[in-house]
Amino acid sequence: MKSVRLWFKKDGLAVYISHLDMNRCMTRAVRRAQIPLWYTEGFNPHPYMTFLMPLPLGQAGLREPLDIRIEDDMSFKEIKSRLNAVMPEGIEIVDVAKPVCKPNEIAAAQYEADVIFASEEEAAAFADGAAKIITSGVLNAEKRSKKGIKTVNLCELVRSFEVRANGNTACVKTVLAAGNTVNLNAELLLNALNNSLSANPEKTVIARTGLLREDLSIFE
Repeated sequence: MKSVRLWFKKDGLAVYISHLDMNRCMTRAVRRAQIPLWYTEGFNPHPYMTFLMPLPLGQAGLREPLDIRIEDDMSFKEIKSRLNAVMPEGIEIVDVAKPVCKPNEIAAAQYEADVIFASEEEAAAFADGAAKIITSGVLNAEKRSKKGIKTVNLCELVRSFEVRANGNTACVKTVLAAGNTVNLNAELLLNALNNSLSANPEKTVIARTGLLREDLSIFE
C-alpha cells in the first residue's frame, strides 16, 4: 500500500460543485483512470479517499489536497497523467506527491478575493474601511458551529489582511484560521465587512491559494 497526496485546482464552473458531488466526481475519476485504489476492510469496503480541507461552495481552490492510497507502485507522473485525461472541465491535477505534513497540521489558509463594485469610489471606500476595521481588532458576526450559532470576533481568526483598490475592484489578500477545530470562511469575513460598512458589491470572487501550518509555513 502506498500513500499519495493529489493536489488539484478547482475553478471556473467547477466552483459550483458541492463537496458531496466533488467526492463522487473524484471517486469516478480515479476509477475511470484505473488507479489501483486501496479499499478499506470490513463489511462495506470503500476506497480510501480524504479531502483534507473541503472548499466552500462557490469558491475556487488553486492547490487543494486529496489523500488516497494505492495498491501498487504506480509513478506519480503516471497517476497525474491518467487522472487529468478523465477530469471534468474546471478540475485539474496540478501535482502528485508523497504526503509530507499530517492533515492535523493545517492551521491557516491563504485567500485572494476580488470585491467588485459599480464605481471606483465604492471600491476605495471599502478598501479604506475594511483595513481600518481589521486594524481595530473588532468585527463581530454570527458564526455557525457544531453547538449552534454564536457571535464571534472574526478579527481573532485573521492572521493577516491586505486590501487595495484597483479601479472598481477591492483586491483582498488574507490569511485566515483553518483546520478541524477553528476555521473562518473567507465569504463570512467579507460579508461581515460589507455589513459593517454598508457596502453593496456587485460581485465577489474568492480563491483559496494555499494551506499553511501553525508557523505559516507551506503545508505540503
